[in-house]
Amino acid sequence: MHEHTVRVKTAAGTVEGFTRDGVNRWRSIPYARPPIGALRYRAPQPVQPWPGVRYCHGFGSCAPQQRMYTLLAPGRYQPMSEDCLTLNVVAPAEAGENPAADGLPVMVFIHGGGYMLGSSATPIYDGASLARKGCVYVSVNYRLGALGCLELSSLSGPGATIDDNLFLRDLVMSLQWVRDNIAAFGGDPDNVTIFGESAGAHAVATLLATPAAQGLFAQAIAQSPGSGMSGPADIAADYASRFARQLGATESDATTALLAARPAELVDALDRLVVEGQRDMLGAFAIGPTYGTEYLPDDPVAAMSAGKAHPVPLIVGTNADEGRLFTRFLKLLPTSEPAIERLLAHVEPDARERILSAYPGYPGNNACVQFGGDFIFGSAVWQIAQAHSAFAPTYVYRYDYATTALRWSGMGATHATELLAVFDVYRSKFGRLLTAGVDSRSARKVTDDIQGRWLGFADRGVPGADWPEYTRDERAVLVLDRRRRVVLDPNADRRRAWESFFLAAR
Repeated sequence: MHEHTVRVKTAAGTVEGFTRDGVNRWRSIPYARPPIGALRYRAPQPVQPWPGVRYCHGFGSCAPQQRMYTLLAPGRYQPMSEDCLTLNVVAPAEAGENPAADGLPVMVFIHGGGYMLGSSATPIYDGASLARKGCVYVSVNYRLGALGCLELSSLSGPGATIDDNLFLRDLVMSLQWVRDNIAAFGGDPDNVTIFGESAGAHAVATLLATPAAQGLFAQAIAQSPGSGMSGPADIAADYASRFARQLGATESDATTALLAARPAELVDALDRLVVEGQRDMLGAFAIGPTYGTEYLPDDPVAAMSAGKAHPVPLIVGTNADEGRLFTRFLKLLPTSEPAIERLLAHVEPDARERILSAYPGYPGNNACVQFGGDFIFGSAVWQIAQAHSAFAPTYVYRYDYATTALRWSGMGATHATELLAVFDVYRSKFGRLLTAGVDSRSARKVTDDIQGRWLGFADRGVPGADWPEYTRDERAVLVLDRRRRVVLDPNADRRRAWESFFLAAR
């Protein structure tokens, strides 16, 4: 395997990466100072320059989380540390060689994981396939869970300030790093597309409404964003008090306890808090962005509806069988009759009837799973598309493709399966297991289609001439499957049912 080193000078110092398989790679470049010691719970600070050459050949640490989520390969786990504010760059081998040449489009990926888990080092997020096809690919780590996505600023005390929306500030700082440095890697700092999946897609939607992110990206792609992941400051303050109690602290000594706790103690206390929040039905998820603060003034969808969000072109979409994954793993969705009945217990009888009548066969298993998927993911896509399309070009998709193996396993086109196509996993050894020969042609075709659209969108802001913009009149949705097609307002009854549910909840 031919491999050689490659060096680039960034604003903070020289970084050395390596070339392999036609792409240059740099891993774990720091974009901010490590948020450790007195900087825990503070807004990220600019990275400090270093002398000499920094070797960026291997991945460093991911953000603290439960160890089982850090598996990179059988028996190999990624180390965890609060010193995790790094990003990775993958560029075509010839990129950056000619300083006079136009820079390539830049695609910045924000990983998902419910704001509790995940890492940019996860093998599926490698990004080399996208880079080879004509972009500079960047993947980012940000602070997770109780150290970055749990709103604790209400616990600030004398001598210890806690800043709000830490993970969001991390992401903005990573985008500022891209603006200031990506040209040296062959990228165009004026043509950046942010894209993410699940919580990463929710972060993308939130960045659209974050004033500090203005001008840092030109396009956005949100793959399966979730509803209910942004909360108001008053609910966040309630969660913060409960979290202090989980740590065995009172509000008066909470800041001392937060700064003294080991990361693993904070991770465990958050797990207990999430369970408590679900039990007491507090009205929002425990972690995620908090609005009503100076940094994030408005709920992201409300900001879009009012025309206050950044009016950049947006792709947003969902998968046909989102809920199936959650019937087996991370059982956070209402995909069973008891969970659905609990959720609807406080809804007016006629509204309840309207929602359930949109799911023929309820309380059968399929209807329950579809309900759970729509409650979190379908409803988010409908709301975002409706709000953003009034002010900027918006393109909506539904990903229906599933290999025979995925269908036999009962998963179908479930949550996160579109990542297999976006990142060209079907051509890898693992992907060939999923296609088992019978689906390899269709899997490659769907992969080439979706990658071509994402890259075209990153280059020109348009994902293909055959994909109409979403409007309130027609609601065109591109269905990505073995046979690609455009459908007008699919599942309109389900969309309207959730529209009335969220209006009633406001």
